[in-house]
This record gives sequence, C-alpha cells and structure tokens, in this order.
Amino acid sequence: MEIASLIAEVQGLKAVAAGLLIGLASLGTAIGFGILGGKYVEGVARQPELSNMLMVKVFIMAALVDAFAVISIVMGLILFFAGNQFLGPVLDAAGQTATVQQQSVN
Repeated sequence: MEIASLIAEVQGLKAVAAGLLIGLASLGTAIGFGILGGKYVEGVARQPELSNMLMVKVFIMAALVDAFAVISIVMGLILFFAGNQFLGPVLDAAGQTATVQQQSVN
C-alpha cells in the first residue's frame, strides 16, 4: 500500500507543477502585455510623430513576451500529458526499500 501512496503523491505533485507552470506563464504574459500597451500609449501621447517606430518596437517586444509564455506552457503540457519520468526512480527506490524490508523480516 505504501507504493500506491508514493505513486499518488508523485502524480499529484506533477499535476501541481504543470498547473503552476501554465498559470504563472499566463499571469506573467498578461502583466507584461498590460505594461507594454500602457507604455506604448504613453509614448504615443508624448510624441505622436514616433508612433510608427514605437509600433514596430511594441510588436517585437510582444513577440518576446509571448515566446516565454509559449515555452512555459508547452513545458507544462509536456509535464502533464507525457509519460511520468519521475515515477521510475520512485518505484526503484520503493522496490529497494521493499526488498530490504523483506530481507529483514526473513
């Protein structure tokens, strides 16, 4: 029964990690786009003749902000849907402790 609880704990922590990756990436992107848009509007209000140059820089920065979020979201989805790479070492360690316990009983 101890092995089942270890597997459940690893699976649960993996889901929490994936949720944190996806959630924090989305939150960071939303904050970044808000600040970026606010600064763009502020810059255009101060110097309207530079709006074209500022627009290009805003799009470049938006692409960079979005790229970080996409990378983090993809990592979270891989962690969530891919095979559990953390379960093997846990089962190996649990198997070693189970064999040690069986040897001590015998």
